[in-house]
Amino acid sequence: MVHVYGAASLNQVLSPLHAEFSVLVKEALRINQNNQGCKWRVRATTIGDSPAFYIKVYEGEHSCSVTERSVRSRQATHQILGRLYKDFVGGVGPKVLPCHVAEALNKRYGVKIDYWKSYRTLKYARQLVRGTPESGYAEIPSYLYRIRRANPGTLTKLVIDKEDRFKFLFIAFGGSIHGFTFMRKVVVVDGTFLQGKYKGTLLIATTQDGNFNIFPIAFAVVDTENDESWEWFFRQLNLVIPDDEGLAIISDRHKSISKAIRKVYPHASRGVCTYHLYKNILLRFRGKDAFRLVKKAATVYRIEEFNEILEQIGTLNPRLHTYLLEDDVCKWSRVHFPGDRYNFTTSNIAESVNKAISHARSFPIVGLLDAIRSMLTRWFATRRKNAELMTTTLTREVEKRLEAKVDISRQLTVQEIDEHQFQVTGGISLHVVHLREKRCTCRRFDLDKIPCVHAIAAAEACNRLRISLSHLYFHRNYLHNAYSKTIMPRDNGFMFTIHDC
Repeated sequence: MVHVYGAASLNQVLSPLHAEFSVLVKEALRINQNNQGCKWRVRATTIGDSPAFYIKVYEGEHSCSVTERSVRSRQATHQILGRLYKDFVGGVGPKVLPCHVAEALNKRYGVKIDYWKSYRTLKYARQLVRGTPESGYAEIPSYLYRIRRANPGTLTKLVIDKEDRFKFLFIAFGGSIHGFTFMRKVVVVDGTFLQGKYKGTLLIATTQDGNFNIFPIAFAVVDTENDESWEWFFRQLNLVIPDDEGLAIISDRHKSISKAIRKVYPHASRGVCTYHLYKNILLRFRGKDAFRLVKKAATVYRIEEFNEILEQIGTLNPRLHTYLLEDDVCKWSRVHFPGDRYNFTTSNIAESVNKAISHARSFPIVGLLDAIRSMLTRWFATRRKNAELMTTTLTREVEKRLEAKVDISRQLTVQEIDEHQFQVTGGISLHVVHLREKRCTCRRFDLDKIPCVHAIAAAEACNRLRISLSHLYFHRNYLHNAYSKTIMPRDNGFMFTIHDC
């Protein structure tokens, strides 16, 4: 608290007064002593060990020339300006630039600073708000403890080395663990570089909900992407998502990921991101026609179509044909994938999460974790509300996809074979649909778990609701249950939380 006598204007400018301002006050007094006869005066004393000042005397009017009192003035340090900016001027968000800081300080205090001082001022102001990289690591145990208290069911793991230094960190919020039970059993993993003082890598495991939104499952901070860090990450993830033959894991072609999956998830199906496959092909081989055929081969549903396309690739580029066969078609092609991959062909959803938190990659580690928590809090709240507002049995996005197929299905001819099987023809195509087993010879129904145009035509021919043909993962109630748990901020000791029974 600052006590001011005889000058209310000083209280407006300097309250609360920090210890750093003693440097400015002393400098102002020194300059004023050189300008004999000037009436400007300030007399202040500190209050015990407090950084505040007790101002006894203040005369704010100068009787000297402005040129005399400014010619020898010393510039404020970026620490002083940073504290001034944080406390009295503006925010320190990712969109704030040094030029904004310089302009704001000039308007508020008439202080003119160059770009690099503005940069250092902004950097220091952000440290005051977010903490230093060192303080971020020191706060990890406390932060994880408070997050677990506020979010029952949350799994965290912190590993330090023999010298008590940070090594690995893992976190999966209780809401995400609960929500994954209502998702398709496909996990997409990826890593991204951190940009703070101590660098490191952020590892992410994600999936998609029944409305095709990104659903983050778990996060880890490690030193780098290598065999040890990826195996450690998957062993922690295994506590959240056990190994299962019905599980599919999609990632890029990183060798350490492949090794870790073989060790920790031997029963899960392993798929590679087709986007990374395309990038490798573009670097190694030429020919746009062959490249387009590769993209088509990766996404077709029928083996006959796949073989036909592969023959065309062999004719155009034999080397590329050999490369594709040696690269294990079971990992990159939809038609040969041994498990249920649904519509997951790339690791783009994990990369989208990376982009969503890109502004926080330079934060101290606790700031990064809380930025992730804040994102999840926002996503869960918004999507829970959207699910409550849906009036259809299926999710909104699935309904849109089915609506696009209905018009096409009405142009097809349906012939009953037996109680459950139907022949569906359109032009020169002929397909057989088995409604009870939810299969079609086009294989879209089999692999996507959403009725294809042939299944929709067959269902309408026998007066069966097409809603019943979609997998439960695409139902609105599954979507709502996935987001039924809240993601709470850390427990600061005075919060109370209400959790579902």
